[in-house]
Order: sequence, then structure tokens, then C-alpha cells
Amino acid sequence: MNLELAKFNMVEQQIRPWGVLNPQVLETMAAVPREVFVPAAQQHLAFADMNIPIGDGQVMMQPKVEARLLQALAPGPNDLALEIGTGTGHVAALLAHLALDVHTVECREHLVEAARQNLAAIDTNNVEVLHGDAGQGWNSDIDYHCVFVSGSVVELPQSYCELMCVGGRLVAVVGDGPVMNAVLISRTDTASWTTEYLFETHLPPLDNIIQPDRFVF
Repeated sequence: MNLELAKFNMVEQQIRPWGVLNPQVLETMAAVPREVFVPAAQQHLAFADMNIPIGDGQVMMQPKVEARLLQALAPGPNDLALEIGTGTGHVAALLAHLALDVHTVECREHLVEAARQNLAAIDTNNVEVLHGDAGQGWNSDIDYHCVFVSGSVVELPQSYCELMCVGGRLVAVVGDGPVMNAVLISRTDTASWTTEYLFETHLPPLDNIIQPDRFVF
């Protein structure tokens, strides 16, 4: 495989035509070596316009979906970012390219180790991979500027929205298939949020997700 050509085609034939025009996001999608995060058996699909299976019913998102969500989230160079659902670490690597520091949470031990190894392989030093079950809620003393939920939820837990600082943003895929909605949630003050519907897509559910309280759109 000609990696450079494959990356170029991914950006120019999949991502840019889907309305991703932010130059920092386009540069990030091209700069982060996606192939490092793809399981060996799926290497031939590394740049394909599809969800790539990584085992246990989980996937790497389509490149254009990752890019569109990143564009909406708009991480900045001074931002603290949180990802819920690490997988093999690709979204964390993308966030690390755009934000100051990244925390990413994964409940499967083998994926925690895989993500750490993948991130180390590309010398990414501003990501902390945490082993935990965020589907059961996630407590943090940090108010994050950006939250990226990397698995779908039927309804968005209020606890996720509480992780944002005022002015913070969260992206997630919400719904119960076969069609789901990608959304951008922005925190406007200590008790208020706004919701923007971005596009329709489909994504496997986040592991062990529970919904004790519902976020009202």
C-alpha cells in the first residue's frame, strides 16, 4: 500500500467532500498515522470509508466521521480534552495533535495496553490512558474544555455534560439505530447547555453504558 497516496485520497475523497474544511483538522487527519492504530488483520482497510472492527463489537470510526466530530468539537492548543472510549487510541492521538493534554478512558484492559503502545509508537506524550468503566459514570476534578464520546449512547448521560467547563464542548453519537444523530453540546453556564444536531450516522454502543439521569435536548 502506498500510505501517502492512501492518506491523500482519504482526505480529498472522503473527508473534505463531507464538509470538513478546517485546515487544522485536515492536517491532523493526514499527519496522525492511522495505520498504526488499525489491527493487523484489518490493515488493508486502514483508510477505507467504513467503521473498522477492532474486536468485541467495537470499531474505529470512519475517517470522515472522526474528522467531522473533531471539526465541531474544535479543540484548541490550550484545551484539556477527555475521550470516553479509547479503543486502539486513534481519536486520542487526533485530540493530542490539537489540544494541550488528553485523558482517555477505556474499560477493556487489552485495549488500554494496545492504546498505550500505539501512542508510544508515534511519540505522543500528552495523552494519559486510564483504565476505568466510564459507562458507569466518570468523576473528575478537572473541568474539561472538550469531551469526545467514542461510542454511541441511547440518551446522553447528564454526568458527561457535567464534565465540561463553562464554554466547553462535547460531541457524541446519540440514538438507538439504525439511524443515530451526532450532536454537539456546549455548556453556556453552570446550569445551561445548548445542543446542535450535526449529521446522521451509526456507531456501536459504548460499553456498559447506563442512564441514571437523562440530558434533555
